[in-house]
Amino acid sequence: MASTGVNLNGVREKTSSDTQDDDGRTAVVGDSSVQEDEFRHNLNAKLNNPLAGLTHQELSAKGEAYCRDNSIDEQEDIRAFKLGAIIAQNPNKHPELAELTAEERDTLGLEIEKKWSQPWTLYMIIVLCSTCAAVQGMDETVVNGAQIFYAPQFGIGDKGSSRDSWLVGLTNGAPYLCCAFIGCWMTVPLNKFFGRRGTVFVTCLISALACFWQAFTNTWWHMFIARFALGFGIGPKSATVPIYAAECAPPVIRGALVMQWQMWTAFGIMLGYAADLAFYNVPDQSGITGLNWRLMMGSAMFPAVIVCCLVFKCPESPRWYMSKGRHAKAYESMCRLRYNKIQAARDIFYMHTLLEVEKESMLLGQSKVKEIFTVPRNRRAMQASEIVMFMQQFCGVNVIAYYSSEVFIEGGLSQISALAASLGFGVINFLFAIPAIYTIDNFGRRNLLLTTFPLMSLCLFFTGFSFWIPSSSTAHIACIALGIYLFGMVYSPGEGPVPFTYSAEAYPLYIRPLGMSFATATTWFFNFVLSVTWPSLVQAFQPQGAFSWYAGWNIIGFFGVLFFVPETKGRTLEELDQVFSVRTRDHAAYGGRQFFYFFRRYLLRQDIQPEDLYKIGEVEHHQDSFKIEKTADQTERV
Repeated sequence: MASTGVNLNGVREKTSSDTQDDDGRTAVVGDSSVQEDEFRHNLNAKLNNPLAGLTHQELSAKGEAYCRDNSIDEQEDIRAFKLGAIIAQNPNKHPELAELTAEERDTLGLEIEKKWSQPWTLYMIIVLCSTCAAVQGMDETVVNGAQIFYAPQFGIGDKGSSRDSWLVGLTNGAPYLCCAFIGCWMTVPLNKFFGRRGTVFVTCLISALACFWQAFTNTWWHMFIARFALGFGIGPKSATVPIYAAECAPPVIRGALVMQWQMWTAFGIMLGYAADLAFYNVPDQSGITGLNWRLMMGSAMFPAVIVCCLVFKCPESPRWYMSKGRHAKAYESMCRLRYNKIQAARDIFYMHTLLEVEKESMLLGQSKVKEIFTVPRNRRAMQASEIVMFMQQFCGVNVIAYYSSEVFIEGGLSQISALAASLGFGVINFLFAIPAIYTIDNFGRRNLLLTTFPLMSLCLFFTGFSFWIPSSSTAHIACIALGIYLFGMVYSPGEGPVPFTYSAEAYPLYIRPLGMSFATATTWFFNFVLSVTWPSLVQAFQPQGAFSWYAGWNIIGFFGVLFFVPETKGRTLEELDQVFSVRTRDHAAYGGRQFFYFFRRYLLRQDIQPEDLYKIGEVEHHQDSFKIEKTADQTERV
């Protein structure tokens, strides 16, 4: 006889209620027909609360023990943890607790009925993260208009020259080259030593100084160096800010709050275009050549300065404190992010419980980099994160963000009109990201991607084919602009906000900064690839072929998401362990069934119900004996 259960990483362990089949597989006593493979298949992503089955007295004792172990001594706090541990078992049954005050009962009910009713401190963090995103957006797009002027001034403005095309692309993509190979990999040490807030401060300070530096360059290689330095700010910031927001937000609105990163990046992109247009006609002063583009490049420093002034007014991430073993500080921080101490204690205790289960299934002593690839749960998270991050670039959005002015000039507009048309794209990019605040947590991350990838492909095909319309016709530039604007409308609520949100929540806490480093390094590396290759791609393939190239990648992205990207909406960060414990082949098979479900339901109009692979609740169908728990017995991995 052996002992077996299933931990949160999907690893099966022996328990005393199991026996061995003739072929060596484990079966449950009382139903020997249920074998391990069938168990894994039926389990899918159904999650049992690790606190399930405990009495209120046992839960209360656990809450009190947690306080004792972590030097939380105030009687009010101990009471909060004793009640919070009980509520964590089933948050919807809090009205049954007679010990709650009327105010506590009302607050707990309010968070269910009105999920957007949250403390102002939480929203202050989101405002801070949104300002960081605006820094990012301006860093990316002020160069769109500035390169019209500095490229000829630096002797790299000949569009017929292959050398000049590559140098313009290299200069434009310098920050993303730095992000991919150096900047993003600074995320782990910066977070380790400075925390989430400290990393935000350091990276925004670097961004401000680098933007100021760019305004004083006088050669293309000097501009390259200054922009390369900008990558030291962009890389760690883009990895840390979504993590910070995800770790502070409640599960029911986490997607909407974390996606503010992309929404306000879009706002920053719009500000960058606006700065290009505002400084376009600034004349040179005595001894200053190119004052207009210098003001464009330098203007991006101001949002970064604002962040540096405000960041330490926000609380640190509770999960970061817990990763350092500073549980009292984590509770103190969570109290600022929730309305009352009952909520804070409940969330801290439940988080601690799930982290303990996660910790027990870690391969202790092994490199964290190795664990990303060797632990199936982590590997699946990386696989899904890498797909959405790669496609954020290869959907083609940043060739428009960085080169839209050149595209519009190629289509026949004047420089000032091209900048105005680019501003139009920036406005659309921002406005159409707003609906994602609602859809990302209600419609879901995965569904947004599956809906928008085919539409983005059609928009890019339309844009590219519009270049075949004779340039003498007003329809030529009108259709080019229409295709680009429609693309922005579709991109903004889908592939825009999802990748950073998804990557920030996919990994378990102990490797989250490292996983986010991988994710952001991927997106910035391919951002660099797009930046450096687009001028030459247009020269070789013409706009028709260049836009069609990225249209084709959107079709590939659709199938990548369908087969390999699980849904993550509505779960705590710790509960996602079970979602990513579904085998890749099982999820791919589910994706295939989902594709045919859509065809039958919406095209053939058949009355069929969708399959739910990710139910959270009691595990059914011969699975009662496989409760997700750790036992005192020695465990054995399958």
